[in-house]
Amino acid sequence: MKAIFEPSAHDGLARSGVVHTARGTFTTPCFIPVGTRGAVKFLSSDDLASLGAEVVLGNTYHLMLRPGADVVAELGGLHGFANWNGHVLTDSGGYQIFSLEPEVDDEGALFRSTYDGSRHHLSPESAVEIQAALGSDIQMALDVCPALPGERGQIESACNRTTLWAERAREAFVADDALVARASQFGIVQGGIDPKLRMRSAEQITSLGFDGYAVGGLSVGEPVPDMLETLAVTTQCLPADQPRYFMGLGDPIGIVESIGLGVDMFDCVLPTRLARHGTALTSEGRMNIKRAEYARDDRPLDPQRPGGPCAEYPRGYLRHLVAVHEPTAARLLTMHNLWWLFELMSDARSAIEGGYFASFKADVVARWS
Repeated sequence: MKAIFEPSAHDGLARSGVVHTARGTFTTPCFIPVGTRGAVKFLSSDDLASLGAEVVLGNTYHLMLRPGADVVAELGGLHGFANWNGHVLTDSGGYQIFSLEPEVDDEGALFRSTYDGSRHHLSPESAVEIQAALGSDIQMALDVCPALPGERGQIESACNRTTLWAERAREAFVADDALVARASQFGIVQGGIDPKLRMRSAEQITSLGFDGYAVGGLSVGEPVPDMLETLAVTTQCLPADQPRYFMGLGDPIGIVESIGLGVDMFDCVLPTRLARHGTALTSEGRMNIKRAEYARDDRPLDPQRPGGPCAEYPRGYLRHLVAVHEPTAARLLTMHNLWWLFELMSDARSAIEGGYFASFKADVVARWS
């Protein structure tokens, strides 16, 4: 089903609204927690719902290997398997596979499992089939994500193969009427930081009639000004009535800058990974709660954002839990960081609807710089 973006407000290029899918709706701008193996580490589906998550990402690469897409399908897809009633978005598995230096040709990618060394082949068609078995509401077309910096020839070759695979993925998806009725498929724009390649890729991918569009291959180590310049070129080429998704971006400055360029959806492991290492997101930037200065601190993590899952715990207590390697620390900080990002998204929506997004963005950038 075509995912439709229904705007509620615009402020410059920034926009807030609702995305409609076969499952229902979710509000944007939104942040999507990453449930790599069917769960966000240390959290349950009930935890995510209580925090306000509307969409959760499942990792196709890991789930196809363990427990296997057939097992997930037999147990009700990711919704039944994980007891999750919200939206599920699955990536194609390409990003993880390309980090393994697979054997790649026009037919797909041949790679070894990081679990047991067994060999597997992923094609555009099998990526559609696997994600259908996982039962996702939004699935991604298989793409080629080149490393940056890279030679222009390598980036151009990745773009060409991404288009070729997108054509085949779209054909496989629309051939299944039942799948079209219950799910959406997003295409991915590549092109490195070359504006001409990005525009060409966007033109080619949007011509295939996907249900939404993602920007891939950015926020992978390139300078931030290059990322934002490239993103600005790309979003201008994407349909205004469909969702725009920046894959793999989770830092607050990058998020608000990208919202200002018209992006609706974000995902990243960053906030949960930081939490597991004792770092909290706050209105004044990152807080390393392991620091000795917090040992007797009776203030909440973020006095400027009262409430949330850690509101009743002083910094000194949270520091103690981290210092003694108590797993409760990772759980509480993970919940806090996701709650904090969901609150940031809510504030961004309010700023767009109130017509003061520019000043809101400037404030976030100033506090986090």
